Amino acid sequence: MLHRLKPYWQALLDIFKYQIITKILIAVWIFILGRLFRALLLSTGRVALTSGDLKIVFTSWQGILILLIGLVTLFIYVAFDINTKIVMSRSLLLGDGTTLRQSVKEGFFSIRKFMNVRGAGVVLYIALIAPLLGVGVSISLTEGFYIPTFITSVIGSKPLYLIGVLIVVIVFAVVGIRNLYLLHGVVLDNLSVKEAGTQSKKLMKENWKDYLKQNLLFILVAAVILAVVAAIFLLVPLGIVHVLPLQAGTTRVLTIFFLTVGTILFSFAALFATPLYIMKMTQLFYTYKTGETRLFEVREKKKHPFVWTGVIILIAAAIVATALMNRHFDAAFPLESNVGIIGHRAGGIEAPENTVAGLDAAYSYGAFGSEIDIQRTKDGHYVINHDGTFARVAGDSRRPEEMTLAEVKELRVDGEPVPTFEETLEASRGRLILFTELKGNTADLQMADDAVRIIKEYGMEEETVLISLKYDLIDYIETKYPEMHTGYLTFVSFGDTAALNCDYLGLEEESATPSAVRAIHEQGKKVLVWTANEEESQRHFLCAGVDGIITDNVKQAAEIKAELSERMDLQRILDRILGL
Repeated sequence: MLHRLKPYWQALLDIFKYQIITKILIAVWIFILGRLFRALLLSTGRVALTSGDLKIVFTSWQGILILLIGLVTLFIYVAFDINTKIVMSRSLLLGDGTTLRQSVKEGFFSIRKFMNVRGAGVVLYIALIAPLLGVGVSISLTEGFYIPTFITSVIGSKPLYLIGVLIVVIVFAVVGIRNLYLLHGVVLDNLSVKEAGTQSKKLMKENWKDYLKQNLLFILVAAVILAVVAAIFLLVPLGIVHVLPLQAGTTRVLTIFFLTVGTILFSFAALFATPLYIMKMTQLFYTYKTGETRLFEVREKKKHPFVWTGVIILIAAAIVATALMNRHFDAAFPLESNVGIIGHRAGGIEAPENTVAGLDAAYSYGAFGSEIDIQRTKDGHYVINHDGTFARVAGDSRRPEEMTLAEVKELRVDGEPVPTFEETLEASRGRLILFTELKGNTADLQMADDAVRIIKEYGMEEETVLISLKYDLIDYIETKYPEMHTGYLTFVSFGDTAALNCDYLGLEEESATPSAVRAIHEQGKKVLVWTANEEESQRHFLCAGVDGIITDNVKQAAEIKAELSERMDLQRILDRILGL
């Protein structure tokens, strides 16, 4: 076993050099690309492209050019992020003397074979489908690609949607598994995309059982190695630190140091994970083609003095980081969370949705605010409802705009009446900030003007925030009524999102990255995260420095927030690290 692992261990330095070089090349390309994209967006009069105005991509020459450049970028990423790794793996496996520079060059130019319809489909699968399915490898640019939570919740709530999605997932997964060795055929055997696909299907059909076994073994060995490393450099030292009768200050310093070292080590593990996996795949590729077990050659031991120099530098960096974090401990690892809890659809699951009872429940659990949805009735009044109709909540399939206020008032949501906008304002006065979403088919400029008028009539400008998924509405309100508080909800954004014309930016969970939150705060704006329902997600964002989380589980979020003030130093540091 150790003999088989040795070649992988010896390849780490080559992988590290490869990762540094390719990441620099990709970073330069992304920097240039970002500047070009921003210039194109600015030429349309926009500072960012978001989920609220994606139509520009298909209705303007700038948008079409952005799409084309984006597609070219995916090709370049596949070339640098995967194809070059395959060439490098071949070099390590066969000992053919290919240099790192030659590997990068060969991997890059292999992308020419994908410049056709079939090849474009392969690239799009790798970039967009593989990250969702977790089948095979994907490029680092889109490895965090996800389906927004609000979409998955809708799918999960409708059996037919769920069955349809499962069928699609199974089909795509089968396609991915059958074509796992397509890239190897193109890059290593110089086959066309079609020929490589045919070869891959044949190899996987004959060897899928062994491939599954080898993958499970690879994952198991990797997990054991990571566990051993974690035990030696993190768990055991931390255990000793917290058992020894040390002074509190010393315990804190050592805790920070070992957690910093552990973070660095696991960052390196992430850096090596994909290249090592591709090495394993390449080894199996040659084994399946020849029918003979192929092992990496064990090279002669080489001395690399600069490796120890790098280790010393990393240790020094950990010491400096520890000193800085210890000096500013309370600022770096806050004991209490200042993040506001906002009840989704009034009170989330704590009471019937979008009702006054929901507002009361949110307030009783210590919520900072409540989010509601307003729609206009046929006779011009504003009532609270999320869906396009009242079918789900009240058993009436009519739309709000098809009903009079009197008709709406006859409905009941789990026994509670459907409130008007005015009634929710009165119920939240002095207790909750009311995040009012302009919703449905009647979310237009008239609704914007009417909502502002009603809020001013109640004198609650400082207790309400008008929000929407439609950026043009928020831009209109912020421009015409700068005294009002506004928020734009988005789940996809590119460009200078922080510069959008609003006071709050509502980000879907996966897009609320530390860099995005930091950029928004630097513009003097606030960040909301929607919809954080799971315990892990709530804890993460309560410690992540956002301004508010919109959640259905208000009580759970309040309990987690209260528990944060009782954390020990170790937990405070862990929460902060995991929040990055």
